[in-house]
Amino acid sequence: MAAYKPRVIILTKKPGQTFGFYLRVENGQEGHLIRCLEMGGPAQLAGIKDGDRILKVNGTFVDGMSHSEVVDMVRNSGSSVTFHILDEASYKQGKAQGVNLSEPKTTPVSNGVGIQAPKPKFCYLVRSSSGYGFALRSVKGERGLFMTDVNPGSVADRAGVKANDRLLEINGENIEDSTHDEVVDKIKLAGNSMIFLLADEETDRYHQSKGMAIGAWLATVMYLPHKPRIIDLKKGSDGYGFVLKEERNETGHFIRDIERGSPAERAGLKDMDRLVALDGKEVDGCSHGKVVDMFRQSGNKCCLLVVDKDTDQMYKQGNVCPMLFWEETKNSNSPPSYIEAINLPAPVQSSTPPQQQGEELKPKLCKMEKTSGGYGFHLNGVQGVCGQYIKEVVKGGAADKAGLEDDDIVVEVNAVNVEQSSHEEVVAMIRSSGSFLEMLVAKKNVYDQLKAKGVTITRLLLGETSYVDVHTANRLQASKEERHEEEARPETPPEPARERTPSVSSSSSEESVDIRF
Repeated sequence: MAAYKPRVIILTKKPGQTFGFYLRVENGQEGHLIRCLEMGGPAQLAGIKDGDRILKVNGTFVDGMSHSEVVDMVRNSGSSVTFHILDEASYKQGKAQGVNLSEPKTTPVSNGVGIQAPKPKFCYLVRSSSGYGFALRSVKGERGLFMTDVNPGSVADRAGVKANDRLLEINGENIEDSTHDEVVDKIKLAGNSMIFLLADEETDRYHQSKGMAIGAWLATVMYLPHKPRIIDLKKGSDGYGFVLKEERNETGHFIRDIERGSPAERAGLKDMDRLVALDGKEVDGCSHGKVVDMFRQSGNKCCLLVVDKDTDQMYKQGNVCPMLFWEETKNSNSPPSYIEAINLPAPVQSSTPPQQQGEELKPKLCKMEKTSGGYGFHLNGVQGVCGQYIKEVVKGGAADKAGLEDDDIVVEVNAVNVEQSSHEEVVAMIRSSGSFLEMLVAKKNVYDQLKAKGVTITRLLLGETSYVDVHTANRLQASKEERHEEEARPETPPEPARERTPSVSSSSSEESVDIRF
């Protein structure tokens, strides 16, 4: 059914408020219906329509559940709830055709962005004094070894390991045909750190049903703590401001001699960064002269993929190619390379006056340096679900002075697109950024308009004069009263929603029931 495209929508409400809709069952109508949307309420602003059907609540399929069960699930969600929603026409068509709505036949979308097939994952574990915090399980007669007894808060848990994940590789070596004892020995010999390639139950089941092999080439690298960096450079009057060198006893092309105040320094290049790719083309194996020629042919702009020493060592330990990061980021609407950028279609024209359109339909690049009070904002989202936004910006804090505002949608963190990243992943990226943080954000109305026009939100939309000033520690006067927030604290348990008495709708049959949220 080509029209079947469920939407993933996250609703958040403040204490004492509602989500702004009624959940109803109606005589002669199948499913859990959205009715009586409150104008300007969270549901209406999120794009939910009258008659939409709720398929899932917080990832649980609810289409066959009773009305009271679904009501309780929404109530127990507290201040945030995640819905998978299907429009009325598609829902009725799917029911008529006997489609199993719990397992969509077409790719679902999350806020308008296609969700890929489930991927295996790389996880990096560094042994602590209490070990790694997991055990291995094997089942007689079944192929493979599985993670079990993953201790909450342990090294394994923080690295992204989950119970029942199937172990595929250790430090780049496939172990699927190894015995339990052989794998235990490999772990013991790995030293104090190792990289696992794992497939969770959904990923394993999906690829087995398709008859597909699972390998490193399919994996996500977003769980790895050290990440390559995508650097967009625009040449200044004196060039980019760095020297590309080959180092003795080192393999690759390295960034050296970065000039103070140069485009390279402003873009975040660091001394001894290793160049992995230029404008999307991998340079490992290329001669020094060939790479220099590639820079010359790139014109006045180029896009680099680089790794610092720690990232390089970690990727090499797991035999992981950094280009996986490039491809994964690129496929999630990351900033395009220069070659792609010059071939982008012209922006959609609007009846809005050019000056007003330029002011309204642009993201913001906010750069800030951590003070003793942190960055001074709260990253809001639902754990395990994509889509993050800013809340509780501390007045006078680093985030406030950098231009962050409540309800800004987070698009990039340190030049990495995070629209498809989970709350945990984005929090980890912010925490690992050190004392300096750069975020590309957009006001919600700007974000929604750009997405509706099919425009990819990148720094290319900014223009040279649209960057928000960098606020450094000596420019921020953080008082004791301002020390409220860490840079991105995990979500606190939401307050229980206020109990509301079910009511019978007077506008439909007496078998119709509606609950307001």
